[in-house]
Amino acid sequence: MTAAAQLRARRAEPPARFRWLRILGLTMLWVVVALLTLWAVAALYIDFRVPALRIPVTVLYVLVVLAILVMVKRRLLAAVLCVAAFCVVVTWWFSLKPSNEGNWQADTDRVAWAEVNGDLVAIHNLRNCDYVTTKQYSNCWSDRTFHLSQLRYADLFFTTWGPKYIGHPILSFQFGDNDHIAFSIEARYKVGQDYSAVLGFFRQYELIFLAADERDVIRLRTNYRKDEQVFLYRTTVSAERARAIFFIYINYLNQLRDHPEWYNALTRNCTTTLDTQIAADMKNPQPWNYQLLLNGTLDELLYKRGRLATGGLSFPELKQREHINAAAQAANQSPDFSALIRVGRVGF
Repeated sequence: MTAAAQLRARRAEPPARFRWLRILGLTMLWVVVALLTLWAVAALYIDFRVPALRIPVTVLYVLVVLAILVMVKRRLLAAVLCVAAFCVVVTWWFSLKPSNEGNWQADTDRVAWAEVNGDLVAIHNLRNCDYVTTKQYSNCWSDRTFHLSQLRYADLFFTTWGPKYIGHPILSFQFGDNDHIAFSIEARYKVGQDYSAVLGFFRQYELIFLAADERDVIRLRTNYRKDEQVFLYRTTVSAERARAIFFIYINYLNQLRDHPEWYNALTRNCTTTLDTQIAADMKNPQPWNYQLLLNGTLDELLYKRGRLATGGLSFPELKQREHINAAAQAANQSPDFSALIRVGRVGF
């Protein structure tokens, strides 16, 4: 090779830093393709509605992807075709529609809804089960009427059961001196189903807003379920703001009655379903925080943001004082359950 040809070859060769950028870009592209393919395989295996065809359809998808990787020599084109295959699956997945019709477990076989007439709000299908065990209960459903002008406080129940970054908030509204209604956003189970963190990312559960007595939805967690710890906090929300947040829940109740939605462990769970709407209605709204998603420390986040009555206590002191399991177990079936679990708590 002549000196001139060698010079032209060196000029044509890209600098080392650009070669590394290209390698990094291709690596990131194939990582994304691998993750999309893995999700598509899981979606087909979990959510395909004909059980006998789940494995054949999933295997067929895997074979299509493998054929693309083996037969298409241009790597960029192969990646594009893999993404196209994923798009076919995700289009099918989004076509799956939730429904309020189903063989539901008895404690979720009705959806709550509300009628507002001036100062009166009537909530239908309010849950208040008489429990024997977590799976044995009766007399679950009733209607209840409240006066909106008597709505005074919004209280937060926060449940944990071990994992640091997993919790469950329940918001309860107090009417008058000692009448409470609690809202719990949950996955709705059909007979034979139970919660799975993995299945929660797919289309296995519908979303349900339970409107319930505290003697039901709180006592279930303190007196019947094992290893759940419940904490009760008085929020600093004014009565006016509490009414606005109450209507956010009421409107969503009625929306789900007519337009059911899928539960999703990421986007439609007990925290993320309403966090944006509630934050927008709050005085001094705060930015989104990862603790709204990994919500096992949600109560600490609200403490730092001034949303909880603290009595001047540090957060660890406040949390210890607001632990209600022992009080709830002592109150048990008392008609004054809600009043008894609030004795000695900060802000009550």
